[in-house]
Amino acid sequence: MTDIRILIADDQALIRSGLSMVVGAAEGMTVVGEASDGVEAVALAAVLDPDIVLMDVQMPRMDGIEATRAITARSSVSKVIILTTFDIDSYAFGGLEAGASGFLLKDSESGDILAAIRAVAVGDAVLAPRVTSELLRRYGALSRPSERSDHARQESDRANAVERLRALTDREREVFDALVVGLSNAEIAQQLWLSESTVKTHVGRILQKLGMRDRIQAVVFAFRNGIA
Repeated sequence: MTDIRILIADDQALIRSGLSMVVGAAEGMTVVGEASDGVEAVALAAVLDPDIVLMDVQMPRMDGIEATRAITARSSVSKVIILTTFDIDSYAFGGLEAGASGFLLKDSESGDILAAIRAVAVGDAVLAPRVTSELLRRYGALSRPSERSDHARQESDRANAVERLRALTDREREVFDALVVGLSNAEIAQQLWLSESTVKTHVGRILQKLGMRDRIQAVVFAFRNGIA
């Protein structure tokens, strides 16, 4: 199998070096580049087309959120995992909106970071375990149509979203409803009495039918349209 190609973006050389050593020593992973700010990250991503970008949030010239938006808008291949020192902050929401496929704390264990890279590389999405439920709760509170000013537009968006969901089978809709509240494949399998491989197949079909890159996009889609 081809190694997962990873670009590391962080303005602190020590952090970049540490991540590079951890990732570079892992089986099946190759660090293809390092960037010290958002502008450099966007430029390198365009040239290197990495599978995964480990993206710091607070960087000079262009922050990690804007860099994430630029990278995901340009490429359907490169996926971004946001790294931050904060448990819950506006960066998490901004990262999700910008198209990030994961959100991890910088003090995560090395094994958790490597597991996140592998998960995102195969189309899953990752949120730090201790912030997942709070992030989804806050995102939902901020994103529901009832909290927004343009009700007519939001109702129209929700109707369009509901129409898109009609493409799903009954079982796929059950899986969709479970994944957008943050359940893992294993948890969905247990809840719906399915095998994990079957759940993974359903998730892949759901994302394909809805034209979404990963589970994070499904979460954003659901909460933004008041479906979850």
